[in-house]
Amino acid sequence: MTHIVVIGAGITGVTTAYELALLGFEVTVIDRHLYVAMETSFANGGQLSACNAEVWNQKSTVIKGLKWMAQKDAPLLLNPSFSVQKYSWLIAFLRHIKDYQANTLETVRLALLARERLFAIADQEGIDFDLEKRGILHFFHNQQDYAVASKVNQLLCQGGLHRYAVSAEEIKQIEPALQQNYYGGFYCPDDATGDIHKFSVGLANASLKYGVQYRMGWQVQHIAPDSQQINSQQISLTLQPSPEHVAATSQDLEYLHADAIVVCAGVESYHLAQQCGDRVQVYPVKGYSITIQLQDQQSIAAAPWVSLLDEGAKIVTSRLGQQRLRVAGTAEFNGYNRDIRADRIQPLIDWVNQHFRVSTEHVIPWAGLRPMMPNMLPVVGKGKQRGIFYNTGHGHLGWTLSAATAVMLAQTIAQHYPAHT
Repeated sequence: MTHIVVIGAGITGVTTAYELALLGFEVTVIDRHLYVAMETSFANGGQLSACNAEVWNQKSTVIKGLKWMAQKDAPLLLNPSFSVQKYSWLIAFLRHIKDYQANTLETVRLALLARERLFAIADQEGIDFDLEKRGILHFFHNQQDYAVASKVNQLLCQGGLHRYAVSAEEIKQIEPALQQNYYGGFYCPDDATGDIHKFSVGLANASLKYGVQYRMGWQVQHIAPDSQQINSQQISLTLQPSPEHVAATSQDLEYLHADAIVVCAGVESYHLAQQCGDRVQVYPVKGYSITIQLQDQQSIAAAPWVSLLDEGAKIVTSRLGQQRLRVAGTAEFNGYNRDIRADRIQPLIDWVNQHFRVSTEHVIPWAGLRPMMPNMLPVVGKGKQRGIFYNTGHGHLGWTLSAATAVMLAQTIAQHYPAHT
């Protein structure tokens, strides 16, 4: 049986492993953490949002970013300290401004395919992940922002998205929990929300019955063609225990052989691709979230059920069951720094206090690094070397797109390798 190794057990890695196993491949997933979905797939905004498919490559984004550089609580924050990876990414981002429309339409296409596939997987495997199919409501505070968004909405609808304008009165009808007055908005009734971590764990457990194996607590030290056998077409991976796993194993190194590997390693994909002779220009863009524990009846009743996106603040919400409200936002270009900064968390708490009659006494903060490409599209396909594949770089839409890109990547591998040899 053809053996495929998937590096990374986040949402992209788990969905890829699942789709490969359905095609009959032997699949092993490697992750440096001891558990599935412990990085960017742990506590994101929760939105399965085809309506958020607009790519960021616009001059207005650059202008806002420059304006916000001195504002610590700004929605987008750029640390100007120099790194080759960061500034080469920014230059490439500018070059893709000309591709804004085409890349937005492609993202819509992928998001719609992914939404259908994810719902089908959840039904087939019986995965409980606090799914809410109540749509996503995008609201605006002024006429200027709304006018810009109207043009974006036309582009999204051109791509096949069902999304329509709503008045200030209709906003309150769709989500009565909102407490302020708004200029207008757009509503996408077919989008949804859910707990990405619960789905990833549920799908990983479901994939076991299809033969997927998980090697948790190991990180890839080296990738190279197999030199143990003459004319071997396999790939050799050298694994070392991660710091979390060192105490649990007496082994220093382990060697694994595969017919092909798939890099689904989030922000670490950049370094793994370099080992494989490829340039995958992923850059970590930090996002923050808070999970509000709704522990009193007033908060449970007053928290929104419809998922929201506040254009002015760049903040989203998702209701995760009766007693949790996820609130997320901000984009921070600050390298691989994973610190949870109080001055980035407080604006999320303040925003909740402004818009809802919900207690923010019990709040769990979190930060994760989005693996973002400069053109805002994921990398799905072959590398330069035989047996190297990528499904990575989904940025802020990993939860939204992974179910589609996993199918695409699995089909690509099936074109190059028979499942049974």
